[in-house]
Amino acid sequence: MQSNDPLATDLDKGAIAQALFCQTLSSTQLQQMSPGALAYLGDAVYELYIRRYYLIPPKRIQLYHHQVVSQVRAETQAHHLDQLIPFLTPTELDLLKRGRNAASSRHKRIDPDTYQRATSLETLIGYLYLSDLPRLMELLSYLQIDSTAVVN
Repeated sequence: MQSNDPLATDLDKGAIAQALFCQTLSSTQLQQMSPGALAYLGDAVYELYIRRYYLIPPKRIQLYHHQVVSQVRAETQAHHLDQLIPFLTPTELDLLKRGRNAASSRHKRIDPDTYQRATSLETLIGYLYLSDLPRLMELLSYLQIDSTAVVN
């Protein structure tokens, strides 16, 4: 039997989205994940968040791409981490250390410290994506994203 209640429909869609994309893991499962795996996931979540940010107002695909690239660079991610530090809990700060220590900089164009800080941010995002989506959204809302950013 179908419900005509739009709220019920939205809740069903929300439950489906939660089940497909946002399942939380147990603390044991999270502890078993390497910081590198968390950073791998966090990189994708961060980029998707940035892509979504730039969708409005509509633009040409090339401009979307340039704006997103300017924000997903290690230098910008390290800057975003600096913006979040005052809002992080002791547990989240410890997680940053795990992510930083797991980063191995093989990039010649990026300062190793910048790369480690960017990896720390990605590790935190991956962890929160899997464990506490509302907290992740809260932290992402603190980011000061340049709405006009373009890479040349």
